[in-house]
Amino acid sequence: MGVAIRELSTTDADFETRFAALKHWSAETDREIESRVEAILADVLSRGDAAVLEYTRRFDGVEAASVAALELGRDELQAALAQITPAQRSALQAAADRVRDYHRRQLEACGRSWSYRDADGTLLGQKVTPLDRVGIYVPGGKAAYPSSVLMNALPAQVAGVGEIVMVVPTPRGERNPLVLAAAAVAGVDRAFTIGGAQAVGALAYGTATVPAVDKITGPGNAYVASAKRRVFGQVGIDMIAGPSEILVLADGSTPADWVAMDLFSQAEHDELAQSILLCPDAGYIAEVKEAIERLLPGMPRRDVIRASLEGRGALIHTRSMDEACAISNRIAPEHLEVSSSEPSRWEPLLKHAGAIFLGAFTSESLGDYCAGPNHVLPTSGTARFSSPLGVYDFQKRSSLIEVSEAGAQVLGTIAAELAYGEGLQAHAQAAEFRLKGKS
Repeated sequence: MGVAIRELSTTDADFETRFAALKHWSAETDREIESRVEAILADVLSRGDAAVLEYTRRFDGVEAASVAALELGRDELQAALAQITPAQRSALQAAADRVRDYHRRQLEACGRSWSYRDADGTLLGQKVTPLDRVGIYVPGGKAAYPSSVLMNALPAQVAGVGEIVMVVPTPRGERNPLVLAAAAVAGVDRAFTIGGAQAVGALAYGTATVPAVDKITGPGNAYVASAKRRVFGQVGIDMIAGPSEILVLADGSTPADWVAMDLFSQAEHDELAQSILLCPDAGYIAEVKEAIERLLPGMPRRDVIRASLEGRGALIHTRSMDEACAISNRIAPEHLEVSSSEPSRWEPLLKHAGAIFLGAFTSESLGDYCAGPNHVLPTSGTARFSSPLGVYDFQKRSSLIEVSEAGAQVLGTIAAELAYGEGLQAHAQAAEFRLKGKS
């Protein structure tokens, strides 16, 4: 049975219409979910720990006498680290080292305070300080994501956050040792086995047991996304993530099987994930399609992959690689692979993407786990105006202004003139009081 993935060509008369349909994805959450999340958050705000316990019992099937009993001690995290296999421990540590090193370099590049004095001695600058406490949400249930622990906790740690609080659901009480080991490696300070909208509410509002945080990061299901949207303003959030995406720009030089598997790598996340190939070589597109049909039956998650490819995937024939780059910028994908023998030729043309993977050997999956850059990326076209999670998400900036007496004479005159123009006399006179001969 073939895979009914849509095939488009930029030379088709109806290309723009079909392309628009391909890009469309509604980020609106089901109204029933919104209503239930609103009720859960209100309950957590009102009843605190009691509400968290009730929803943990109802949704995860976990009975506990108190929320404190759902907190994992550091000894338990270290025990999980000792429990996993030596190969897993080595891989986890190697990935953590690379992620930490990347974010340390990011800190050096953009995360430092700075100041200067102008000619009259006035000091101007910026003071960068870390957040006091952040909450990281790690998905649990259908799959476990130790990589999400590393990608959320390590940049927070590098940024200098005072306390990192992790929440992770454990349906039916099943704790994943690799997730807990990742928390130990990444330096998580406190960890609670709670999840869903109730965990987001507990982090945002605080309870008798769960401390209120300043920002919540990390992916989750529709309930988690809805809850993060609703608590924004009470706390900061990283982003509202949509389904995972990959776009492959191919010039035909990479083995077709590699590209087919790269498309699978995002399609296997869920049925709404999107995998797109842009290529000017029609013969190569046919090779990739044949590889998709040949390799799919051997994939454990083949039903999910098929649904994703048929529902939102596409093979797009372009007039050239230049045109493929232009279309990629219109899509602004989460993950962008430049599967070309000359990736450096095309990279300057690419403006909008969460992460850009250059060359045939750079599979997107390496970025997911261990390359170093963060895998929490903007989706649904938001790479046009937003960036990957990073050190800067766990810091805030304060402006520094120290005006000298000489500077006040110049700036005071300017400020007073503009303030009078706005009808704000107190503003104007506050500046004028500091002018020589005016006080």
